[in-house]
Amino acid sequence: MDKVYLNGEYISADQAKVSVFDRGFLFADSVYEVIPYYHGKSFQMDLHLQRLQQSLSALNIIAEHDWEQVTDQLVALNGAGNLSVYLQVTRGAGDKRTHSIDTDMRPTVFACTNPIENSYSASVDSVAGIKVIVCEDLRWHRCDIKSNSLLPNILVMEQARLQGAQEALLQRNDTLLEGASSNLLIVEGATLIAPISEHAILAGTTSNLVRQLAVENGIQYLQQSISYRRLLAADEVWISSSTRGLLPVLKIDQHVLGSGAKGVMWRRMYQLLAAQQRMLFES
Repeated sequence: MDKVYLNGEYISADQAKVSVFDRGFLFADSVYEVIPYYHGKSFQMDLHLQRLQQSLSALNIIAEHDWEQVTDQLVALNGAGNLSVYLQVTRGAGDKRTHSIDTDMRPTVFACTNPIENSYSASVDSVAGIKVIVCEDLRWHRCDIKSNSLLPNILVMEQARLQGAQEALLQRNDTLLEGASSNLLIVEGATLIAPISEHAILAGTTSNLVRQLAVENGIQYLQQSISYRRLLAADEVWISSSTRGLLPVLKIDQHVLGSGAKGVMWRRMYQLLAAQQRMLFES
């Protein structure tokens, strides 16, 4: 039985218990992070913890932990290797269900691991392109907070599954924002473009690394509004996430993108990301 972390203890998953009055369970009054580990080493830990703190601060949840020590030890207890750590922090549990926030509540901190593939260990040619669908965005207006309120994401991912797609892209007023569990990037000519929004997009650690590598390697990077028409006309479309890496999109709804082949820019960026990850193992 895998070990999990719950409120200061590393215990078997079947021994972990949370109150039925926990606000994460009752109201999704909680935030989370998913942190990838490759060969037992965390990848982009600083950015994940920075985003976690931003989410906690936005909800005014005060939880002071040595997060890296917690997740490092949990990964070690579960055999290291390639794992993702799911880390959730709720506002805590009261003694009854009420919308009012009791400031004396102590946050509930939970973490578990799941095996993942090494996103960048495959050769460029062996990475499969994916199909996506575009759905209306039904989420709340503060998508920059990594909240556990994920029902809209679940519903559109089910739509994607039923249509033989691997991701759903979300749009508001004909403006593409991000995927249900990923960030969106498009290529026009030699320019890499990411959607722009103040609160409707969750800052992605992998998309941030893509931006950094683009700037370092002389690739023009812009943040602009992306319409559905512009999406279909793009030379390349990508999605990025911590656990799936960088994937090329070859089909959008019923439209084949370009020639239906993986693009030159994606190949270059994938190789740059793979090289960045290899540096982790060499350090």
